[in-house]
Amino acid sequence: MKGLDKVMAYKMVVCDLDETLLNDQKQIPAANVAAIKAAVAQGIYFVPNTGRSYLTVQDNLQTLGLEQHKNEYVISYNGGAIVENFHNQILQTRAMPFSVVENLFELGAAKGYCIHVYTVNQLYIWNISANEIDYLTGRVNSWHESNEPNLDFLRGQELIKIIFFVPQEADRLALRQQVAATYDYPLNISFSSDRYIEFNSVEADKGQAAIALGRRLEIKPAEIIAIGDNSNDLPMIRQVGLGVSVANGRQFVKEVADYITTTNNNQGAVAEVLQKFVL
Repeated sequence: MKGLDKVMAYKMVVCDLDETLLNDQKQIPAANVAAIKAAVAQGIYFVPNTGRSYLTVQDNLQTLGLEQHKNEYVISYNGGAIVENFHNQILQTRAMPFSVVENLFELGAAKGYCIHVYTVNQLYIWNISANEIDYLTGRVNSWHESNEPNLDFLRGQELIKIIFFVPQEADRLALRQQVAATYDYPLNISFSSDRYIEFNSVEADKGQAAIALGRRLEIKPAEIIAIGDNSNDLPMIRQVGLGVSVANGRQFVKEVADYITTTNNNQGAVAEVLQKFVL
């Protein structure tokens, strides 16, 4: 365990959004807003680190007073992109070969899954259901529903991430094992929101991106706090100076975290972390 106190001068906080920063109503609790603004005023970088597109977090950035600010950042697509908030400038991407995404798409289509494919700036969805629309509304502000039987129309674009909506955990685990055993291309395979299996380049995860952004800002890994709740948060929780699981995090996340909040995502867990270790 690392030192759980304010002796370490943390300089950056990277934070998952869904089920971590956001409450179940898809809003940022007032306690989190106040604590984040106080931390930023002290010179702390607060960086949303999400599996989503950076374009879907603009309302959240506005709430936090970070929208269109120079020298403030978002990590998107599970580390597939690092973006400066000012003019949404893309600083780094970690795309997958078209052939890999194409093969995964064919696998998901054969199983009848709802499939999301992310380019740097767009989200395309196949086989969307009413359940999925309900979940995405308020989290994702726009997407393109596609009936195309293949990905040929995306050939030549940077494909950052592909995910499947697989509601049963046992099915997600089995699919991860199947893909890992049959695909030669090294993939970062993770889970999120207890509904998705996500596929990225092995060079893209939330931890590698947090360390890369820290390097740009001359911030050491030991000076970073990471807060999350699920499988795709594990790399950042493991790699930074202080890894935190919110109280509603999955048990396997709590087992590797340095600190577990007493409050959950509805009660301002991020504020608890900032008050205890930063402010």
